[in-house]
Amino acid sequence: MTKKVSKVVFPAAGLGTRFLPATKAQPKEMLPLVDKPIIQYGVEEALAAGCDQIIIVTGRGKSAIEDHFDHSYELEKLLEEKGKTDLLTVVRQISDMIHVAYVRQKEALGLGHAVLMARELVGNEPFAVLLADDVIDGPVPCLKQMIKAYEETGSSIIATQAVDGPAISQYGVIDGKTVRGKFGGRLFSVNNLVEKPKYGEHPSNQAIVGRYILTPEIFKALDRTPLGAGGELQLTDGMKMLLKKEKIFGYNFEGVRHDAGDKFGFLRATVEFALKRPDVGKQMREYLKSKNL
Repeated sequence: MTKKVSKVVFPAAGLGTRFLPATKAQPKEMLPLVDKPIIQYGVEEALAAGCDQIIIVTGRGKSAIEDHFDHSYELEKLLEEKGKTDLLTVVRQISDMIHVAYVRQKEALGLGHAVLMARELVGNEPFAVLLADDVIDGPVPCLKQMIKAYEETGSSIIATQAVDGPAISQYGVIDGKTVRGKFGGRLFSVNNLVEKPKYGEHPSNQAIVGRYILTPEIFKALDRTPLGAGGELQLTDGMKMLLKKEKIFGYNFEGVRHDAGDKFGFLRATVEFALKRPDVGKQMREYLKSKNL
């Protein structure tokens, strides 16, 4: 039997330069989509997938993330005294819903290096990696879909989405074949991983997005992986090394991905999530109609 996936690593040490000056004094992971920070959507996805042990890889200037998932006794006391029980419940749910551990990445040396920083906290068990910038809205949480695939295969799983046209060159891409009869054609056996291929030379239209389930062997693979572009340790390179020892599968998740690490993607996600909200959805829809776009 495969071991249960209960730990999720959130790399959150990046500088967020694409959102300057907003990120000069606050982490990009704390930028709000409507009224929740980006990283909370990811944490809630992890919880909905049955993972309640969160490991956040932080860096300098990221203390706001720790504060967000901690108790705020002064705020809770104030809300209680004013009888704002609904808001009090919302605030307490944030700190009560998960167990959070933090590890510091002193230098931003790539996604593979960030994952390697979590090695001692993960231990010898499978775990997930979730990039908070990729906010995925689906009928079933993306990570939950992937865990189901992991439980059936016992192998590392990479989330993918179909990308057609020249935009495929902006992604890592899997070279693989559909596993027939499994998950409605959404599962792919991976032969290779190609980072940002030229359009026309891409091995498939299955682009890698920010969700991974990895076996603990990834740590040994990362140890053997040479540094890549910019002197950084890339997770994709580590997974290519892992492929020499183990099977890896791609999983084309069901849902809509919003790239909240991109300005337009962030704005689009804000509108989409606002439209789905019962408290502001109607107003947002009426406002958009009034603009005669």
